[in-house]
Amino acid sequence: MGFGVFIHRSDSIYDDSPAEQYQFPGQYLGRVQACVGDWIVYYEPRKVAATRGYFAVAKVERVIADPKAPGMYLALIEHGSYLDFINPVPFSGPDGVIERGVLNEEGRISGRAQAAVRPMSSADFNRIVSIGIDEHEPELPRLDEPGVTHAVDGFADEAQAPFMFEQERDRVMQLSSRIVRNRLFRRLVLHAYDKRCAITGLKLINGGGRAEVDAAHIRPVEASGPDILSNGIALSGTAHWMFDRGLIGLSDDLDILISRQANDPDSIQGLLNRTGKAIVPSRVFERPHPQFLRWHRENRFKQ
Repeated sequence: MGFGVFIHRSDSIYDDSPAEQYQFPGQYLGRVQACVGDWIVYYEPRKVAATRGYFAVAKVERVIADPKAPGMYLALIEHGSYLDFINPVPFSGPDGVIERGVLNEEGRISGRAQAAVRPMSSADFNRIVSIGIDEHEPELPRLDEPGVTHAVDGFADEAQAPFMFEQERDRVMQLSSRIVRNRLFRRLVLHAYDKRCAITGLKLINGGGRAEVDAAHIRPVEASGPDILSNGIALSGTAHWMFDRGLIGLSDDLDILISRQANDPDSIQGLLNRTGKAIVPSRVFERPHPQFLRWHRENRFKQ
């Protein structure tokens, strides 16, 4: 087992769904198999316009031959492991390239940087993930959110830096922690939606600096919904309650739907922003994905 880098483009010709599978040709089979059971980082090349750089992590569960494409293979992603970074990590920083493994002995960028799949050292993995999930300006949680805890006096994070293997263990524990993932998901969604409710259009910040909006999973975690931005939407408390109970939903074109079973549809209509459509991020890959909206309509929305 070992860490790896998988190159993925938002305009990819491959049958990729980063939270579920990664399609690749046979020439990379050995490299991908070496990552089975371990974590990989997704990277979008610099030549892609508005590149996200290193943008997510996931754990490879197994590799199979693609039943639909001879000569191609699929790396299947372990359910619930995918996590978008809250901070896109660039290929190069102030101190040079972030992924030191792409340098040759002379310190220059080698041909390894062009490989669609490549191994990654634990040091590079920890460096990239540390930047990607760094909460240098933590998004204040709503006080009623599950998992909100407060520091105990005398137990601040000022301990001696752990050894490398302890850092790796702590990093993997972070990536697997539901509390940490919920916090990062909230920050990711609220940033993409500018802390504005997609249904009402309201952007409310209370006196303590907390955004009065929730980061909702369209397909819930308990129903196998991934922590991917396209499965998230920013909703005010009332809109979130109605969305979870199927009183409102969204079409693939983001029209706001009101259930015929709602006992006061006129009042619900009055809560909607005047466009009648969900207010979503401008970049396509950040918007709710039709597959998650379809799941919600088929499993939660009351027709």
